[in-house]
Amino acid sequence: MVLTPLVYWAQRHEEIYLRVELTDAQNIDVHVHENILHFRALGHGAKGQNQYDFSLEFLLPVKMEVAHRSTQRQVNVTVKKEQRGWWERLTKQERKPLYLAPDFDRWLDESDAEMEIREKEERRNRLKPSQKDEKGYISLKTGFLFTYNLVQFLGFSWIFVNMTIRLLVFSQDSFYDTFHTISDVMFFCQILAAVEVLNVAFGVVRTGLIPTLIQVVGRNFILFIIFGSLEEMQNKPVVFFVFYLWSAIEIFRYPFYMLRSFNTEWKILTWLRYSLWIPLYPLGVIAEAVALMQSIPIFDETNLFSITLPKAIGTSLSFSYVLYMYLILMVLGLFINFRHLYKQRRRHFRTKKRKAY
Repeated sequence: MVLTPLVYWAQRHEEIYLRVELTDAQNIDVHVHENILHFRALGHGAKGQNQYDFSLEFLLPVKMEVAHRSTQRQVNVTVKKEQRGWWERLTKQERKPLYLAPDFDRWLDESDAEMEIREKEERRNRLKPSQKDEKGYISLKTGFLFTYNLVQFLGFSWIFVNMTIRLLVFSQDSFYDTFHTISDVMFFCQILAAVEVLNVAFGVVRTGLIPTLIQVVGRNFILFIIFGSLEEMQNKPVVFFVFYLWSAIEIFRYPFYMLRSFNTEWKILTWLRYSLWIPLYPLGVIAEAVALMQSIPIFDETNLFSITLPKAIGTSLSFSYVLYMYLILMVLGLFINFRHLYKQRRRHFRTKKRKAY
């Protein structure tokens, strides 16, 4: 009777990882023949100290070279795929062997794996000596990213500090003139934020285009359409909460990227960047939704941005219909961005945890 060990597997776009549960394995023989991996070793497994064997016919072609490393607890096997890609399963047969299971310690879905590759490329690029020439001058890209993030940090810091001082001095009265005292700097910062979309689109920064576009377009819609075009909205307290929550997020995000452009990290700043968004981002979306709901009666009354149809039809298309649709899109955008930010946080701290071990 052939004894098979427990085998756990995970994949990346270019490699297959196998973790064979054998303690103190000896006489290990691992090779690939005709796209079938053969494993044999003497070790302590589920059936005690015995000889254990298994074979796996892969779903797609793999390279002949196999790397393995034995520890006191397990044998780690790495197999390279013949062509880069994502497999829907490991084996050619649809029904997986009973001894095979996913390795959840290393398991990533396809999008997570793509982001892991991008992060590795970013780290590799940051470590390239070409970032600095022999005279020590900073590269154009590094200088541009540092300057952009510095300007945004100073802008949002001014907004946050100004609003905080006014709140302490004038209490609730500061709610009603936030737009008139802060809007010029907020307009500048949010117009400048369009650079972030261009950075992603042209590959200057490697991150998700859709989440970046959602945040920039969403904020500018609230700022220019809801607040900027309606004087009736400019004196409402909701403006204070929207601006305050936006700036509270950005005063930690931009200095994080300033340091990152020089491959530098402050642990407390990193933790704040990857943690504060958890309460602040949903609160910001709620504040934006409240502003949107408060603006709908005003748009209906003023007919601003409404489309007048021919007299034969005898009606017009109110802009409020667009706002109701936008409310639905805000919920979808919240889900997309929350998922994106959560993946960033989980991947970052999981990487740090692995390095600690």
